Amino acid sequence: MKSLDVKVWGVRKRNTQKPSYDVRWSVAGQVFSESFRTKGLADNYRSKLMRATRDGEEFDTEMGLPASMAEKKSALTWYAFALKYLAMKWPHAAPNTRDGINESLASVTMALLDDRPGRPADLLLRKALRNWAFVLPGPDERELPAEIGNALHWAAKASRPLADLADPVIGRAVLDSLKLKLDGTVAAAETVRRKRRTLVNAVHYAVDLGEFKENPLTAVRWQKPKVSSEVDPRVVANPEQARSLLTAVSYVGGYRRARGRRLMGLFAGMYFGGFRPAEVVGLAEPDLTLPTSGWGSALLHRTRPSVGKQWTDSGESHDDRGLKNRPNEDVRRVPIPPQLVSIFREHIDTFGTADDGRLFFSENGGVVSSSTYYRAWQEARTLALPPAVVASPLARRPYDLRHSALSTWLNAGVDATEVAERAGNSVEVLLSRYAKCLDGRQEVANRRIEDLLREYE
Repeated sequence: MKSLDVKVWGVRKRNTQKPSYDVRWSVAGQVFSESFRTKGLADNYRSKLMRATRDGEEFDTEMGLPASMAEKKSALTWYAFALKYLAMKWPHAAPNTRDGINESLASVTMALLDDRPGRPADLLLRKALRNWAFVLPGPDERELPAEIGNALHWAAKASRPLADLADPVIGRAVLDSLKLKLDGTVAAAETVRRKRRTLVNAVHYAVDLGEFKENPLTAVRWQKPKVSSEVDPRVVANPEQARSLLTAVSYVGGYRRARGRRLMGLFAGMYFGGFRPAEVVGLAEPDLTLPTSGWGSALLHRTRPSVGKQWTDSGESHDDRGLKNRPNEDVRRVPIPPQLVSIFREHIDTFGTADDGRLFFSENGGVVSSSTYYRAWQEARTLALPPAVVASPLARRPYDLRHSALSTWLNAGVDATEVAERAGNSVEVLLSRYAKCLDGRQEVANRRIEDLLREYE
């Protein structure tokens, strides 16, 4: 339609809790409107419409906009792009990675919403984005609760254009938003780094799609939070403390139900074998060599990380994967000391194995959940440690048993290459993570330097 058929009316203030202003106009008798949070923005939008009318531009009867404005109106929004990015990443991502991508996209989407009328509560928006929008199958392929559907409809309309990330001010604001959790408290540095990594990767994908010539976020001078990869030496239990904790586990839940006794070998695997929790949860009898005396071995090739059902392709709470950061078919042979051989043999004699050969399983034969063994561990700490130590970081998490194992091996003088091979880490990562846990190394170095200097006195 020609501009002669266009009527632009004035700016009207809406009676809402938050001030908002409507611009209304008609094209060929059909009324259109847009809402803005300030009168200045509304006046600017009205001026553009008036200018297009004076210049004789054609107005689209479906969108109600002239060509000069319709092009911007139809630009890809961040929300629409985020759904495309998710569909690209999801099939090839591990479940925990999917969870991280979901959390990152939800955070960025919250930061790129305009203040339009009818905004749902932030808690509802976050729930809609986390549980429905950024999960496959997507919201268009599932039946949504009414409030979730309304929230996502609002978010799609309120989402700012993807091109806004090219503005350094907006880019910095989005990056700064990653430093805060939903409740306004400061997020952990590792969380911020993970979210930023996802955002940068997503914008690289936008470059691939031709939305940007180059990644605009690289031009933003933004200070990343410092992340410490070193293990806190306070969490490391010495051999005496570790044995007390393992003994205490066997008392959790009473003898008959054996809630703790079922899990004692699981924790022992983390301490004596240096296994990751997901590795020992997936450990099966055919993968073990358990002689009647001496050292045995474990052939690790399977992990059962605990994740939410919405992140796995199988719909189960535990994923079934290969070793961490290795090809699916890779294996790792780990020697296990006589103490752990004895514990595993006794566990199998007492409880048997699951149908698929797993050593550790729930009462109904399922995979042991992380929440189950975490609760048992907390109970064991209160039984084994004095109150002041219970309040300390010492062995606060089951994973700290692995830290204790690797620190013990290194302090015993075991070659770092051998420790790294058993642990499934690189030597570089191993030494950088456990640098603060190496007790006595400075004294050894000091004596060697002192002996060398004395030779020249």
